[in-house]
Amino acid sequence: MNVKMICAMVIMTLVACERKAPVAEKKSPDNLIGTWLLVSGVAIQKGDTTHTDYQKNQRMIKIINETHFAFLNHDLNHGKDSSAMYISGGGKYTLTGDQYTEHLEYCNLREWEDKSFNFTVTVKDDTLVQRGEEDVPEAGVKHEIIETYTRLKP
Repeated sequence: MNVKMICAMVIMTLVACERKAPVAEKKSPDNLIGTWLLVSGVAIQKGDTTHTDYQKNQRMIKIINETHFAFLNHDLNHGKDSSAMYISGGGKYTLTGDQYTEHLEYCNLREWEDKSFNFTVTVKDDTLVQRGEEDVPEAGVKHEIIETYTRLKP
């Protein structure tokens, strides 16, 4: 055998035996990514519990991609009566296991900007439940929230 053939065989053997490095796990599981409709919310403050039906008089969606989240909330009367409201915000997030932290970079309620909010999230089928604390002293807000979302189909 000549030297070229031996070198070629050695290279082919090394390539065939090469171990592939494990692929890095995505930061965000595919089941969290999507557009979510907020259907209900619970706020617990100093032992008092408030339930909100987000299907009545308002609509809120949360959009989550691989690195960012955004939320949009508005009244269903197009701002034409006392229920007029519009709230939106977004930013980056981190996710480690079921621990989800939103870093709110943009918000029309400016006292909420530059805050981080820690939540525990669970996703089962097309339901997302997010539970954690909102603490914004500048807005007089400190309460635990439990929000339930359903996935919107494309």
